[in-house]
Amino acid sequence: MILEPTIQDINKLFRLHHIYDEIIEFVRLSGTTSGLVLRLDSIRGEKYILKYDDPFQIQLAAQFLDTYKDSVLLPKNLFASQDSTYIVYNFIEGTTHVNRGKKKDWLRIITQNLLNKYASYQGEDMWGRIGYPWQTWKEFNEISIEEAKINIGNELSIDDYSLVRSTADKLYANDLEQGEKFYLHGDTGVHNFVYHDSTLIGVIDPSPMVGPIVYDFLYAFCSSPDDMNMDTLFTAYNFLEQGRIEKSRLIEETLIQLYCRVGLSIKHHPNDLPEYKEAWAYWKQICESN
Repeated sequence: MILEPTIQDINKLFRLHHIYDEIIEFVRLSGTTSGLVLRLDSIRGEKYILKYDDPFQIQLAAQFLDTYKDSVLLPKNLFASQDSTYIVYNFIEGTTHVNRGKKKDWLRIITQNLLNKYASYQGEDMWGRIGYPWQTWKEFNEISIEEAKINIGNELSIDDYSLVRSTADKLYANDLEQGEKFYLHGDTGVHNFVYHDSTLIGVIDPSPMVGPIVYDFLYAFCSSPDDMNMDTLFTAYNFLEQGRIEKSRLIEETLIQLYCRVGLSIKHHPNDLPEYKEAWAYWKQICESN
């Protein structure tokens, strides 16, 4: 259990890291189970996030923000403790989930301003979450599909599951066919997108992982049930400059990602399920005729 610091404690931290803006109030935000997330307000009118968490998670967040510091969508890492128990970055003012505008527009923005800036992964030989690595991309996706199957229950048929598994077996049989490994955000969904005036202005809470860029692209596309159509997908995809795949494969990848998203919807946002089931029928028909 992490004890909540006082304003005096927070201002000492800022001075320790040579930031002399004075914090005058803070509010606790919902964060990770073990972590503590505070929004700080300063005398200058600036807003910051102070996050305490497991040191490994803090290291991952700091590394991701530093790696892609040129992206206008990500908060700026201002400082982190030497022991990686806390990190401070600027707060992006806006809303998540709602007032998003058209998916075609915000998917283009994230593609141009984050995905196109992704770098190749040069670390150890692994796939998936950096904290929970797998030896193959196929293993990572199989886990996601099996978890989705449990959450979906009888909402989709066993034939739907079999279609997804056979498609995944075909696409992910050989790691060499996945293309270049990239250092990904790993959780590019509308719950982590910040909007202002129906425009995407920020992306928060990375869960860094290693995989093809198309994973983050399709995770974003499937993260809300609106505009789940071919036109929206391909219009935004045309802006992707690296890690591209054939459009026939993109359709099949969409089916797999959508199946996993249906499972997450049932678990976290059950009200979205009817729209997702419509989207599933649409993409299943396209995939079967692909």
